[in-house]
Amino acid sequence: MVQLPAGLTVPPLPKQPRRHCGIFARNPVPGSENGCHDACCLVPAMSPLTGAQYEIAAGDYLAVATELGAGLRELRHRGRPLITGYQPDELPPGAAGQLLLPWPNRIDGGRYRMAGTDYQLDLSEPAAGNAIHGLTRWSAWSPASHGPHAVVLRHALLGRAGYPFRLDLEVTYQLSGDEGLTMRVTARNAGTRPAPYGTGSHPYLTAGAPVVDECELTLPVAEWLPADNRGIPAGPPQDVAGTGFDFRAARQVGPGCPATGPGRRSGPTRVTAGCRSSPGTRWAARAAAAPWPSSP
Repeated sequence: MVQLPAGLTVPPLPKQPRRHCGIFARNPVPGSENGCHDACCLVPAMSPLTGAQYEIAAGDYLAVATELGAGLRELRHRGRPLITGYQPDELPPGAAGQLLLPWPNRIDGGRYRMAGTDYQLDLSEPAAGNAIHGLTRWSAWSPASHGPHAVVLRHALLGRAGYPFRLDLEVTYQLSGDEGLTMRVTARNAGTRPAPYGTGSHPYLTAGAPVVDECELTLPVAEWLPADNRGIPAGPPQDVAGTGFDFRAARQVGPGCPATGPGRRSGPTRVTAGCRSSPGTRWAARAAAAPWPSSP
């Protein structure tokens, strides 16, 4: 770098032809100069919509996590899918397998209050007027390590309007031939003030049958939480006893089952589902996180 004396004018560089650059190439419009034009398109570099694919395997298990959102795209046992998966060049349908940070579910109107300050999040579920499933689902996560049996992905969540906080996030997917898949989510507050935080996972478990009416389900949940048509809690938790939500003892799902409604239970939860055509699928979850502040 040099200093220019006052009044000195540097002549412009000669005009250069436009060149291709980066990982994309331009698709020229016919008849345009130099094979390019302002109206031309970008030719893809053959990278799928979900980015890099991180495959791990152990024993009879195989799993694939994605660069996009650190989602769980595939989980199989002896070639049989345990979750509803999707293709690498397909966006997760219905948030399938996505990691939900720094909040799961919905924030009513995208508004919340913390430490006496009101915040407004972007409405990522505009039809219902909610902010849904956090801020990292559509972000690129970077690999910290990737081996045959495990992958660790990281993401730095920087501050933004509605969430002026700073988190360092990490998720580990690890397979064991005996235990199957273990997933661990870690968050560190890298900012200068306390931050609201929560996490959730969004796999669609499959028992291997085209419909689940004849499947048996065990769900050790003692209470269910009523919700309105926008998915917002509409009252205090209620006992599942005597309702269609009571699956504490294994029973057939049946048609029109309400078991997809929300439930609540303290400590780890183990879900077991099985059909005549396939062995049971089991999913256990343990979470420890302070609840998000309520809406003002």
